Amino acid sequence: MRCFTTNDMRRCRSKWTLNALVPVAAVVALAQIASAQTAFYDAPESLLAGAPGTLVRQEPMDGAPLGASTYRVLYRSTGLNGRPIFVSGVVIVPQGAPPPGGRPIVAWAHPTSGIVPRCAPSLAIFLFQQIQGLRSMISRGFVVAATDYPGLGTPGPHPYLVGESEGRAVIDIVRAARSLPRAGEGKDFTVWGHSQGGQAALFAGMMANAYAPELTLLGVAAAAPATDLAKLMSDDINTIGGKNITAMTLWSWHRVYGAAIDNVVDPRAMPAIDRLAQECIEGPFDLIVRQRTGRPLEQYFLTVQDPTKAEPWRSLLQQNSTDVLSPDIPIFLAQGTNDQIIQPAVTQAYMDKLCKAGSKVRIVMLPGIGHARAAQASTMAAVNWMTDRFAGKTPLDDCVR
Repeated sequence: MRCFTTNDMRRCRSKWTLNALVPVAAVVALAQIASAQTAFYDAPESLLAGAPGTLVRQEPMDGAPLGASTYRVLYRSTGLNGRPIFVSGVVIVPQGAPPPGGRPIVAWAHPTSGIVPRCAPSLAIFLFQQIQGLRSMISRGFVVAATDYPGLGTPGPHPYLVGESEGRAVIDIVRAARSLPRAGEGKDFTVWGHSQGGQAALFAGMMANAYAPELTLLGVAAAAPATDLAKLMSDDINTIGGKNITAMTLWSWHRVYGAAIDNVVDPRAMPAIDRLAQECIEGPFDLIVRQRTGRPLEQYFLTVQDPTKAEPWRSLLQQNSTDVLSPDIPIFLAQGTNDQIIQPAVTQAYMDKLCKAGSKVRIVMLPGIGHARAAQASTMAAVNWMTDRFAGKTPLDDCVR
């Protein structure tokens, strides 16, 4: 749900906070409201010249907890073709002077918010509530850098679940955050992400040493991360949520990679897929809307039994599944036992892979927790774990050696 004006925002907040049982018809109407793309997100190509992670522009935002300063930022990153691109996001800096050597930085990698520019978290009404653990991180003196990912805010399409794209954007907003007032140009950072953001966090960990050797990645925390994309797609293809994720992936990759969508999708499903592509996800009401929009996919959707075995989708899914990280980067994983999107066995298998590669892995299983609440339920464990990384403590290791 997005809103245009201040008055719209007040009405939307009222709907969300005062009436949790808004009729579906009203929910549908609210979901049609979209934030206006402002000139902030549009920059001429002449400004692309510059190193990845350098700021193009910034503007102040209100509403962060504990009096922290917040900046909407536009920064340079690297596109899938190796060329420079603009990426937007938000950076939150605590009050007061930074310590010697600069503040620690936590890069927040957000879960699925949509795949078109207006779905950028930096445009969301409840941005600060969506960054899990924000208040605790600010109170501990951490800078929080939250990328939108390419194609959200900035011109799309968003390369949805494209790990390399997400990972670069995560690292480059850390670079950009260092130059903001009171950040102190610190070099130490961690990454914390949920779902799609868990994938982004792990990809950032996979590439950090080579892509940003001037920074020091001290750890990666991921809640219910999307690690094995083929398994994710095949496990969930018969569920409403799985059809939504598959539809978004096919729509995005058709445009990002030029992969032919008509070799796996029934033409009668395309109107629903196109409509789903335009809907953002900010909260539970938006999921209700998406269920209604995606209902035709229960009748017509794929023309192949298993798209994970059809090329080029098979290779692309493998390419965007997470691999191991350098053994010197500790990893925190959180997984709900009731997760129907990311099966617990998938996260366990990824942990086993990391352990075999020599990583130090801390895993927190969350009894009775489903996919949507994995980050919320593990927030303090993750923030405490990251705090220990900045303090230089020896990481706990749940791997069986």
